[in-house]
Amino acid sequence: MGEPAPAVANTQHDVNISAKKRKATSAIRYPFWFGGSAASMAAVVTHPLDLVKVRLQTRPPDAPKTTLTTFTYIFRNQGILGLYAGLSAALLRQMTYSTVRFGVYEDLKSRFAIQPTPSNPKPKQSMTTLIATSSFAGLLGGIAGNPGDVLNVRMQSDASKPPELQKNYKHALNGLIRMVREEGLSSLFRGVGANSSRAVLMNASQLASYDIFKSICLSTLHMSDTLTTHFCASLAAGFVATTICSPVDVVKSRIMSNAGKKMPILQIIRDAGRKEGLLWMFRGWVPSFIRLGPQTIFTMVFFEQHKKWYRSWKGIEE
Repeated sequence: MGEPAPAVANTQHDVNISAKKRKATSAIRYPFWFGGSAASMAAVVTHPLDLVKVRLQTRPPDAPKTTLTTFTYIFRNQGILGLYAGLSAALLRQMTYSTVRFGVYEDLKSRFAIQPTPSNPKPKQSMTTLIATSSFAGLLGGIAGNPGDVLNVRMQSDASKPPELQKNYKHALNGLIRMVREEGLSSLFRGVGANSSRAVLMNASQLASYDIFKSICLSTLHMSDTLTTHFCASLAAGFVATTICSPVDVVKSRIMSNAGKKMPILQIIRDAGRKEGLLWMFRGWVPSFIRLGPQTIFTMVFFEQHKKWYRSWKGIEE
């Protein structure tokens, strides 16, 4: 006669456990540095492609003009190490720029999320929220990562310049010290306007679009939250980000590669349009996509794996 009572109690107990799991999953806060760590790992893989992109954007008239010829030229004349010129600056950039942009974006995204319900335990964000929060995070990240970005561009483009104009920075720390000593503290923020503008566009077109494409894969295409979904969403996000950011990326590279003279952004745009036509906006688009596509894929896959490992470590079920 008294046997059904424990079954009801067990059912209620299971409901309570399920509710706690949903709450824990939806309220989880990941470490702030996950984005910088994931982006740094991706930078090690994709650095040669980024190097080729910068060389094409800042090349003199007699330099190789295509992605393949530029890659071959660097490899033949400087060897495999030449393809990794400026890697320390690239890592410095990711540890500042990407740490801030990912960390701020993930925090704001969770703060402004639509509250979960019992039928839908995961918080959601509107497209407007994703774009607004990612843009603001990108702005902060662009400012924080500007010194590393200036170093990255200079160290990558150094070998393509005449010997008398080469800086020959030994590594990122040496470059930072020499820039401050030789050009003043303001040199660390050269091109910060173009860089932060690009960072706003990059974050909005990369991180926000990744979340949007991932949501489409999960809800519309009914794909599982696996590496395949992460790959598809990040590949689409990389294409969007490359196209939107290309004009600002070209301007940014040209400003930062010049160590001596300062040139207004409008003058750079005007001169480029007069000498090269409208196609100047997409100079280096192919190497940019070849670099940004894999970079986005590796970054988001590493980032998702960081979160998966963290949930596993904390014992939080998905």
